[in-house]
Amino acid sequence: MGKSTIVREVLRRTGAAYSVSVTTRAPRADEVDGRDYCFVDRPTFQQKVRDGELLEWAEVFGQYYGTPAEPVRQAVASGRTVLLDIDVQGAVQVHRQMPGATFVLIAPPTDEALRRRLVGRGSEDPAQAQRRLAAARTELEQAERSGFYTHRVVNDDLETAIEAVVAVVREESAGR
Repeated sequence: MGKSTIVREVLRRTGAAYSVSVTTRAPRADEVDGRDYCFVDRPTFQQKVRDGELLEWAEVFGQYYGTPAEPVRQAVASGRTVLLDIDVQGAVQVHRQMPGATFVLIAPPTDEALRRRLVGRGSEDPAQAQRRLAAARTELEQAERSGFYTHRVVNDDLETAIEAVVAVVREESAGR
């Protein structure tokens, strides 16, 4: 169980808002449009970029991913905590626009655990899984060097990881 599981449970336990990302990739079997992602075609995504509608965006493995800016800004303005499930590239962009945001790095306990999670999804062929593993390793190194992740949670025990992120969200919410 990975980041998405942690995010779902943190949302359930805290009532924080969730930012649904936009992507050009096809939905996986268990994903629902508008809940897990907003699935759009490439021209629609590119228009959102041109119109400045995205807080952050990146091309990852040939697909675009991004965070719609307006729902995040509205939620923050109303005093809500907003969770974004984004990669390091996205976090760098968000940090530029919202330097006061809190960043939590959810890290696997070991390289082998990361490999098992990526392969276990079964959504990629072996070559794609290897590319994702290499990219994930690089991303973890970049996150560690970035200096703006204020919290690091190792996901070696799911319930412990969930509780750690819940504590961060509650601390941040209480600080407002």
